[in-house]
Amino acid sequence: MHTGIRLSLYINYFVFAILLNSVGIVILKSQNVYGIDEIQASTLELFKDLPIAIVSFLIASFLPRIGYKKSMLAALVIVSIACIGMYFGNSFWAAKLLFASVGVSFALIKVSVYSVIGLVTGSKKEHNSLMSYIEGVFMFGIALAYFLFPAFNDESKPDSWLNVYPLLALMSMVSFGILYRVDFDEGHEIHGADLGDDIKQMLALMTKLLVIVFVFSAFLFVMIEQGIMTWLPTFNDRVLRLPENISIMMASILAISLGIGRILAGQLTKKFTWLQVLSACLLVAMAMVVFVLPKTVSASVADIKVFSDIPWIGFAFPMVGLFIAPIYPLLNSVVLSSLPIKLHSPMTGLIVIFSALGGTLGSRLIGWLFKNMGADQAFYYTLIPMGLLFLCLFALKKLTDIKTSTT
Repeated sequence: MHTGIRLSLYINYFVFAILLNSVGIVILKSQNVYGIDEIQASTLELFKDLPIAIVSFLIASFLPRIGYKKSMLAALVIVSIACIGMYFGNSFWAAKLLFASVGVSFALIKVSVYSVIGLVTGSKKEHNSLMSYIEGVFMFGIALAYFLFPAFNDESKPDSWLNVYPLLALMSMVSFGILYRVDFDEGHEIHGADLGDDIKQMLALMTKLLVIVFVFSAFLFVMIEQGIMTWLPTFNDRVLRLPENISIMMASILAISLGIGRILAGQLTKKFTWLQVLSACLLVAMAMVVFVLPKTVSASVADIKVFSDIPWIGFAFPMVGLFIAPIYPLLNSVVLSSLPIKLHSPMTGLIVIFSALGGTLGSRLIGWLFKNMGADQAFYYTLIPMGLLFLCLFALKKLTDIKTSTT
C-alpha cells in the first residue's frame, strides 16, 4: 500500500513543479509580450507565494481533518481550471490569477505530501531519504517546464506559448485520476478542537527555539533558490544575450542539477551526517558565486543559434544547483523527524509559510537588483543569505541534539 501512496506523492509533486516554477518563464514572457518592467513582473512571485502562505496558515493543522487525499484532489481541480483560464485570458492579469490559483493549490499539496511522508516512513534516515527523493522529483518537474514551454513558444507568434496550458490542464486531470484510485491510510493524528485551536498549535510551535531557527533557515534558503531560479532566464537573456527559447532551456540546467543534487543527498545522508553534507555543499555554493559567476558575466558570447554555440562557462554557474539542492529537503526532514507525527501538519504549515515568504522576498529583491544594479551584479548578493544560512546550520545541529537527548 505504501508503494502506491509514494507513487502518487511523486506524480502530484512532479505536476506542481511544472506549474509552480514556470513563474520565471512567465516573468520573461510578461516583459517581452505584455510590456511589463522587471519590478512589475516580479509581482507574479507575490501572487504565487502570498496565497501559499495564507492558505497554509489557515488550514495546515486543520488539513488532517479534511483529509490529505481530498485536499490534493481539490488542488488538482483548481489548477486545471486556472490553466484553461490562462489560455483564454492571455493577459498579465490572467497570469496573476493563474499563479494565485497555483499558490492556493500548492499549499494543499505540499502540506499533504509532507505530512504523509511521516506516515509512510519508520525512521529518521528513511524520512531524510524519502524527503530528498520527493524534492528531487520536484526539481526534474521544473526541468521539464524549461523544455515544455519552449516547445510551444514561437517568437514570431506572441501568443503561441499559451498552447502549453491546455496540456498542463490535461496533466493535472491525469494526476487526479491516478490519485483518486490510490487507497490512503491517513493515520490517526490528534487534532485541535476547531480552526482556532489548530492555529494555536501552529503558533505554539513558533515559541520553540528549534522551530524559530529552522524557519529562519528555510526562509533564507528559499530566498536564495527562488531568487536564482526565477531570474535565471532573464539573466541568460540580458547578460549572455541568448535567444529567448535558449534562455529558458538553459535555466533547466539549474533545475536538473537541483534534482540530481537532491537524489544524491538521499544517498549521502546514509553515510554522512546531515550537517557534514550541508556545510560542505554551502561552502562550495558560495565559492561558485565568488569564482564562477564573474567568469560567466565577463564571458564573450558570440551569436548564439543552438546549444552547441554556447561557451562552456555559460553552463557553469547553473551547476550551483548541485550544491544548494540538499539543503531544503534535509533541513525539513531534520526538524519534522524530531517532532511527533501529530505536529507534522502544523509544522509543515510553518515550513510552507516561511518558504513562500522567502521565495517572494528573494524574487522581489533580485528583481529590484536586476533593474537598479544591473543583471550582471544581482546574483552576487546571494552571498549574504548563504553566509547567514551557514551559521544557522550549526545552531540547528545543537538544538536538535538537545531535543534528541531530552526525548
